Amino acid sequence: MADLGFDGKVAIITGAGGGLGREHALLLASRGAQVVVNDLGGSVAGETAGATADPGPAHTTAKEIEDLGGVAVADVNSVATPEGGEAIVKTALDAFGRVDILINNAGILRDKAFHNMTADLVEPVLDVHLKGAFWVTRPAWISMREHAYGRIVNTSSNSGLLGNFGQANYGAAKMGLVGLTRVLAAEGAKYNIKVNALAPVARTRMTEELLGAMADRLDPGLVSPIVAWLCHEECPVTGEIYSAAGGRIARMFIGLTEGYYNPDLTLEDVRDHFEEIRSETGYIVPSGPHDEFAQLLKHFS
Repeated sequence: MADLGFDGKVAIITGAGGGLGREHALLLASRGAQVVVNDLGGSVAGETAGATADPGPAHTTAKEIEDLGGVAVADVNSVATPEGGEAIVKTALDAFGRVDILINNAGILRDKAFHNMTADLVEPVLDVHLKGAFWVTRPAWISMREHAYGRIVNTSSNSGLLGNFGQANYGAAKMGLVGLTRVLAAEGAKYNIKVNALAPVARTRMTEELLGAMADRLDPGLVSPIVAWLCHEECPVTGEIYSAAGGRIARMFIGLTEGYYNPDLTLEDVRDHFEEIRSETGYIVPSGPHDEFAQLLKHFS
């Protein structure tokens, strides 16, 4: 079969100055995409040394792409504000005239046990991860709708899907991205815009101290192939979640059990049938609320 390419496609990748974003940018550019390399240049916690962003990481990745024969422009706007999101997309439109692909990858960490969580730890994490995806996606969405084509990958996390100690802020933001992904998948369907989510595990600046002995096996470059596939015009799926770690790719999903039905339901019924309610036998993977309603109608009829 022929190799997959991205000739003529324009991709915005946030947080692409290093780690996962850099790997995504290098792969897409090597396959012909024109890439906007966005990175604020801040620390893992989202802090910058001075009053303005550090242009270093974004420009370094963009130059690396150009030195390899690819096409890229650097962008140092913040994803955390509506103005920043508009500016990032404007960079793409000014340079290349359109937006075909968006990978919402920018992120920061401010971990702390929940009883010690304060506003200065919560708000910036939500601003970058969750609101950042809103602010960059919305102007990109307009271009995608106009061209009846788009591919978006939102970077979620197993910390959101499964929970992780000390990451209430991060986990809430990452699970919020799953909800955003599902809604955008539904709204984008008639415009050929496909939106999926990624839950990666990789050795990056944000995770290298957390992974221990596994770090050497978790090359961030091994995450990028699934990202590139989800961004490709041939990719058939939308609204789905994929786990990627060390060369293993798997689908994660939200399931709904068959449950227990009683039109005269009482508190004691819930207690007495709780194992039946929880049983995974016969579960479904609903594609949207309509699938849940269809299951309900079986009981109501």
